[in-house]
Amino acid sequence: MNGLANTGLKSLPSDARPREKLLARGPSALSDAELLALILRTGMAGKNVIQLAQELLDRFGGVGGLLHTGADALKVIKGLGPAKRAEVVAVLELARRALAQELQQKPLFDSPQAVRDYLQLQLGARAHEVFAVLFLDSQNRLLAMEELFRGTLTQTSVYPREVVLRALHHHAAALVLAHNHPSGEARPSRTDETLTQSLKAALALVDVRVLDHFIVTRDAATSMAELGLV
Repeated sequence: MNGLANTGLKSLPSDARPREKLLARGPSALSDAELLALILRTGMAGKNVIQLAQELLDRFGGVGGLLHTGADALKVIKGLGPAKRAEVVAVLELARRALAQELQQKPLFDSPQAVRDYLQLQLGARAHEVFAVLFLDSQNRLLAMEELFRGTLTQTSVYPREVVLRALHHHAAALVLAHNHPSGEARPSRTDETLTQSLKAALALVDVRVLDHFIVTRDAATSMAELGLV
C-alpha cells in the first residue's frame, strides 16, 4: 500500500506536480503525460503516475491514438485497473459528446474537421466493421447518429429498407453514411461505391439526400463526396 502511495501526484517534487502547475500556469503549460496523469492520479509500484501516463501515450500513439482506443485495449497496460480504465473512457465519451453538441448547433459541413474527428472517435478503434448513419435536419444539423449494421459490410448485409425507415423516424432531410475499415485502408472499395449508390437510390424515393459517405480508420476519415463518388 505504501509503495503505491509513493507513485501518485503527491510523491512528485512540488515544482513537478501537474495539478499545481495547471492552476498556476494554465493547462497549455502541461505536457500530454502531465494532463493524463491528472486523470490517472496514481501509478503503480516502481512506476510513478507520469511514467504510467507516458507509457499509455507511447503504447497507443499519443493523445490522438489514445482517444481512438477502446476500453478493452487498455487492459494490456499493467497498473491500469478497472477504475482508471473507466476514467480514461469517460474522458473519451466527453470528447464525443462535445463534438456531437457542436455538430447539433450548426450545419454539419461548416466544420468538416469536426465531422471527421467525431467519426474517428466513434468508429476508428473498432475491431470489426460498423455501419453508422448521421441523420440531419433541413439545415444539415445533426439530429442523431445510429450504428445500424455490424460485421462484414456488403450490399447484401446493409439493408436500404432499414436505413430508409430510420431516416423517416428521425424526420431527416439528409444523411451522412459512415463505416470503418479495421484494416486501416482509408480508400473506399468498389463494394463501398456500389453500396453508396444503392442507398442513395433508395433514399431518393423518400426525398432524403445522401450528402457523403466516410470511410473511417484510426488515422483518417476519407470523404467519398470529396472523391466524386457520392
